[in-house]
Amino acid sequence: MGPAATVDFYGKLVEETPATCDQGHVPVVIWGDPRVPDRSLSLVGDGEDPTPYLRRGIEGLKRAGCQVLAVPCNTAHAFVPRLADEAGLELASIIEVTADALAADGVRAAGVLATSGTLRAGLYAEALRRRGVAVIEPGEADQRRVMAAIGAVKSGAVGPAHRHVLEEVSRALAGRGAERVVAACTEIVLALDGSRVPVPVVDPARLLARRVAELALG
Repeated sequence: MGPAATVDFYGKLVEETPATCDQGHVPVVIWGDPRVPDRSLSLVGDGEDPTPYLRRGIEGLKRAGCQVLAVPCNTAHAFVPRLADEAGLELASIIEVTADALAADGVRAAGVLATSGTLRAGLYAEALRRRGVAVIEPGEADQRRVMAAIGAVKSGAVGPAHRHVLEEVSRALAGRGAERVVAACTEIVLALDGSRVPVPVVDPARLLARRVAELALG
């Protein structure tokens, strides 16, 4: 759905696969459809429902012989689990693998940088709280700045000011007690320099790639 994030995810899948030759890598079918309506706008009530587009893509992957579905779009997980069930595909959930990793590391509080739709749907809030991890989200003004930075990545116009915003909001989350900052939009990790944040920045796309490699290679 996000072309740059899709390319980034596939690169991470290659890196996370312990292969020594071409034939050792995971067979992959990529359904890249940037026409899918904005998932975040739909969730906040200002956009078209992306469900028909997502269903069409998932059905296409099923026909292509796929058995595991990985969607490197956090916000889409407000829609995808039900559609994966309908298609009979195992879903490697970017939300669940991230929540599992944070809980396994003993994290008590995590800051979440995400689209407004992801926050509105409570995707990370619910998954993390089930595991005893408190969630810290940006305030309204900071969230508007985060959305502007995400939009800049999607438009190919991200600049130093957008990167600074993501760093500044991340530092604010850390200042409020976050032990990790989750880059819970696959565009954010393309613009956020984790070395400039005082706590570790978690990349859900990296964790998802690792999980897909584990599932595919046993």
